[in-house]
Amino acid sequence: IIRLDESVVNRIAAGEVIQRPVSAVKELVENSLDAGSTSINVVVKDGGLKLIQVSDNGHGIRCEDLPILCERHTTSKLSTFEDLQTIKSMGFRGEALASMTYVGHVTVTTITEGQLHGYRVSYRDGAMEHGPVACAAVKGTQIMIENLFYNMTARRKTLQNSNDDFSKIVDLISRFSIHHVKVSFSCRKHGSNRPDVHTVLKLDAIRSVYGVSVSQNLMEIAASDDDPSRSTFKMEGLISNANYVAKKTIMVLFINDRLVECTALKRAIEVVYAATLPKASKPFIYMSIVLPPQHVDVNVHPTKKEVSLLNQESLIDIIQSEVESKLRCSNTTRTFKSQKVPVNKMVRTDSLDPFGRMHVYLQSKQVEGHQKKTDLASVRSAVMQRRNPKESADLSSTEELLNEIDCNTHSGLLDIVKDSTYIGMADDTFALLQHSTCLYLVNVINLSKELMYQQVLRRFAHFNAIQLSDPAPLVELIMMALKEEDKIVEMNFDLLTQKAEMLLEYFCIEIDQQGRLAKLPVILDQYTPDMDRVPEFVLSLGNDVNWKDEKECLQSISAALGNFYAMHPPLLPNPSGEGLQFYRRNMDHILLAEAETAWAQREWTVQHVLFPSMRLFLKPPKAMATNGTFVQVASLEKLYKIFERC
Repeated sequence: IIRLDESVVNRIAAGEVIQRPVSAVKELVENSLDAGSTSINVVVKDGGLKLIQVSDNGHGIRCEDLPILCERHTTSKLSTFEDLQTIKSMGFRGEALASMTYVGHVTVTTITEGQLHGYRVSYRDGAMEHGPVACAAVKGTQIMIENLFYNMTARRKTLQNSNDDFSKIVDLISRFSIHHVKVSFSCRKHGSNRPDVHTVLKLDAIRSVYGVSVSQNLMEIAASDDDPSRSTFKMEGLISNANYVAKKTIMVLFINDRLVECTALKRAIEVVYAATLPKASKPFIYMSIVLPPQHVDVNVHPTKKEVSLLNQESLIDIIQSEVESKLRCSNTTRTFKSQKVPVNKMVRTDSLDPFGRMHVYLQSKQVEGHQKKTDLASVRSAVMQRRNPKESADLSSTEELLNEIDCNTHSGLLDIVKDSTYIGMADDTFALLQHSTCLYLVNVINLSKELMYQQVLRRFAHFNAIQLSDPAPLVELIMMALKEEDKIVEMNFDLLTQKAEMLLEYFCIEIDQQGRLAKLPVILDQYTPDMDRVPEFVLSLGNDVNWKDEKECLQSISAALGNFYAMHPPLLPNPSGEGLQFYRRNMDHILLAEAETAWAQREWTVQHVLFPSMRLFLKPPKAMATNGTFVQVASLEKLYKIFERC
């Protein structure tokens, strides 16, 4: 047995306290709240691995405290172990900042009230790299963590999916914003002008993060117990009523203003809802519980996400009874879809009901990557798009094109689009939709192409960007599309490089100085186009765009983007159809697995990205009524006339 070196001990402990980027953000935000901040801003790059920056307007850190700020077990929250019994602050161990310095590069900029200037200090391995440097600063503290887990290769590789971690950070900030109504929270990606979270009111936070369907179906709840022999507490919050339908329980729980989890309480409430809500429907719960500090043991978990409560069983029983009573009262005002006789007019499903859809009856393999994506992600996507309405375009041509879309909208198809139920994919091209008592086949390619075209015009000059990890040379892309070398390649390359500034400014298509395609626009959140179709897209920009007329130019570029981003079938044959024979002949299991993933990804995208966005944004043109995009295949009234004879 050997005694471990102190640096090894510190790195092991740091990996336990800071498990992933969201852990660091939670610790820093709680420090900001302890500092009395009323405004907290979070900036994240690459899911927090490259950069986490938390700025607040709290009371700041004194210059004389900076030398020991990031040493282990240094804190301003308590001085003796007995202080834990009355602790009211979020932090108390003095481990978080120290742990961050062992797995990342930490820079602190702070200023206290009354000081003429602030101080900036860099820390590494729990110690200052140099003395405090005087600098300009705004009120409060800014802590910046760069290159998180730079010295933990295995941990860093497991956290490469930056979108997954950023969504966890957004969810964390959203939960804080729901509870701390007197604090303004903002969370955004580095380089983005629009925050993904920016709220100041409780219902605003719930509405912007979890959707209108949640905020409209909430009811207030309160419970308390003054009996000292059991558990003295006060609880207040918001819970969903019997009209709310969801697939996953969302529980936001604060105990003494501390964001925690309590599995026993969550299960107790789910039991009550299971008896009230339809099968598989889950509730939304926000609760704030206040107990005497001496009844709460906060020193249970390294990340402080769990606490131990005195007389926990009686507390849960009282809250469970109150939830049951509240739900029983709300059940009398429950909203049902009215069904009129005759029976041949009855609608079996509605656009909010997940049951009755094709995938419920089909046992298909689920791709691991899709299991992580929940309906919450698609709701957030729709909410984020809803918060970014179309902005005033810089050119009159875009206004004319948008007006043409409005004037050419088919009102009947618009009703179908707005209130339809997705059933499933019928084949590679067509999906089944139900609207009222009718069943429709819809062409997914035409539908997505038109939706993308309209979204390009609405987001004109206000796109977020998809950064290509390996910029692609334009010459090679054009040659791939033409499948030969000739003067057309050079002509198209020269034309596109001349128009690079305009393409970047209006459409977020970046061609860098080396003549490489470096960026593409985000047209729908959560959706990336098929990169195998980039060569044809680049060629169409050169060949199919009328660069001389402003309106035709913008229209043809938007159409080219719409065609490129449309949800075409993957290039590999469909392994669940006739294409399976192709893979059996070739005996290529790797190619088969790749095809299964690609086709499953497309079907997931069609259901969870295309159709929710279509309901929100698509204005179907009149041509779709006659060109085969929408085809009615069945009507319940007509079917009833046939089957009633049997």
